[in-house]
Amino acid sequence: MTNGTHSTDLLPASARADHWNSVIAQAYFPLDLTFHDAARFEGRLELGTLGGLSLSRLQTQPVQYERHRRHISRETEEQYLITIPRQSPVEFSQSGREVCCDPGGFILERGDEPYRFSYAAANDLCVIKVAKPILAEKLRNPDRFCALVFNGREGIGSLFTTMAQQIQRQSMTESAIDPVAGSVIGRHLVELLALSLDRSSDVERGAASSVREGHRRRAQSVILSNLSHPDLSPEFVAERIGISKRYLHEIFADMNCTVSQSIREQRLRAARDLLQMASPVPLSDIAYRFGFADQAQFSRLFKAMFGQTPSSYRASRAH
Repeated sequence: MTNGTHSTDLLPASARADHWNSVIAQAYFPLDLTFHDAARFEGRLELGTLGGLSLSRLQTQPVQYERHRRHISRETEEQYLITIPRQSPVEFSQSGREVCCDPGGFILERGDEPYRFSYAAANDLCVIKVAKPILAEKLRNPDRFCALVFNGREGIGSLFTTMAQQIQRQSMTESAIDPVAGSVIGRHLVELLALSLDRSSDVERGAASSVREGHRRRAQSVILSNLSHPDLSPEFVAERIGISKRYLHEIFADMNCTVSQSIREQRLRAARDLLQMASPVPLSDIAYRFGFADQAQFSRLFKAMFGQTPSSYRASRAH
């Protein structure tokens, strides 16, 4: 998408919704849009680039934007949106959190996770789009700051929001910023964003951690409830709890464990419990019940985890 201005002003009412869907998809990424009044919708988008990020001003009538898994599956690069509302509050929901951001605040939205974003009144938004590797160079694990509201009126947060809006206004009212200067300004803006996020309160950090912990508990519950399900896998777990497979892997990485490893270990523990039962169940049946390819694989993994083969463990429990 080329830099410049995109508007619904000269379009017939019947063409505005489809046109605006296309504009939003190219400026940010594919989303499902729900208009409060599609026939009377008005929108204007001013877009510019600063090195590796884009900076835009989005002015529209009430809209709801939704990011779904079908959109995410086609993406190759993780992106963040940083939104600064200037006219009316925005509602944002992602990864189990629902927040309301009033003018004067800002939020970080993760593009590789489903979300819902809306405003019930006409709005004027300053929006920054930045690739995850660029922000991650300046800030460890930026995902922990998503779906939280940050203060853009005071301290470092005020410096960040003021700079972003001043750059946006200048780039659209004067001659375009040349590429070299744009790259330098873009880096400074990302550094200021990272600094303002890193200075966020302990309460905000704790809230982000609690969201991840909640997802982890739900993932473990899905695993334990489906140990004999033939389709149990990271994809299965992610779909059941409503997050992406990538995010699921990140949550388990916090525990120095993979999702597949957790599934395997829980299945082996369930098999061990079955081996303790008085009525003997054939080892081959236990192996197939818990998703192992054959009895040999089951025996090898069981011994690696418990130090005994299934048959020797059963024999030791019989005495």
